[in-house]
Amino acid sequence: MTATLPLGQASYGDDARRRVGFFTDTSICIGCKACEVACKEWNFVPEDGIDFLGLSYDNTGALGADTWRHVAFIERPTGDRDVQWLMSSDVCKHCTSAACLEVCPTGALFRTEFGTVVVQQDVCNGCGYCVPACPFGVIDQRKGDGRVWKCTLCYDRLRDDLEPACAQACPTKSIQFGPLDELRERAAARVSQLEASGYEGARLYGDDPGDGVGGFGAFFLLLDQPERYGLPPDPVSTTRDLPAMWRSAGAAAASLAAIAVGAFLGRRR
Repeated sequence: MTATLPLGQASYGDDARRRVGFFTDTSICIGCKACEVACKEWNFVPEDGIDFLGLSYDNTGALGADTWRHVAFIERPTGDRDVQWLMSSDVCKHCTSAACLEVCPTGALFRTEFGTVVVQQDVCNGCGYCVPACPFGVIDQRKGDGRVWKCTLCYDRLRDDLEPACAQACPTKSIQFGPLDELRERAAARVSQLEASGYEGARLYGDDPGDGVGGFGAFFLLLDQPERYGLPPDPVSTTRDLPAMWRSAGAAAASLAAIAVGAFLGRRR
């Protein structure tokens, strides 16, 4: 997996490898949840209960500390009493501009040599700062534990040149793993294929490096608007404006200091 590294990848460390990720093609997801099971088995993710929510056949509901892969079952009305099932296997986006990583005070969250974002549980102190920082509501604290947990993109498997467990288990190859630049080309070709076959509404979500989080490390082909899948239409890194805010705060502090010094010297005269 050696290749010229894309701009900015030097920040992944001295051992930086070609950036890898997921492309999830929801048009061929059959809702089998094999990815959920494989993720739990490989990563020893605790069982999260069988909670029939009364909303659909989906029994896990959302991503969380005990659900690192979540297959959503979405009912979309298409006519009189007709319903189309939209199924999508959601996961941590491994953002290029990862707010969770940027706000972590202990360094528990770090970017790997593959460009993915991972939590080190032995360093996490359970402060929870990263939870509201995630624009997708992915990262979560485990009950009775306090530390945060999320998808690692099977970092241990990547280091052994194996694909993540969820992609390995997917029977339709809805979840595709590989170098991110190649996945983007493959995804664009898939959208063109769907459009040529007369399907309207297919779109890519998270493939653009120019978006508010710098592009996803795990992006999607959707068959409807992102909101239909419970995803924000225009996600933005929650730390995007911090540098400007710090500069403004610094300028304000300098102005106040100057005023205070001026007032002090004026009194002495």
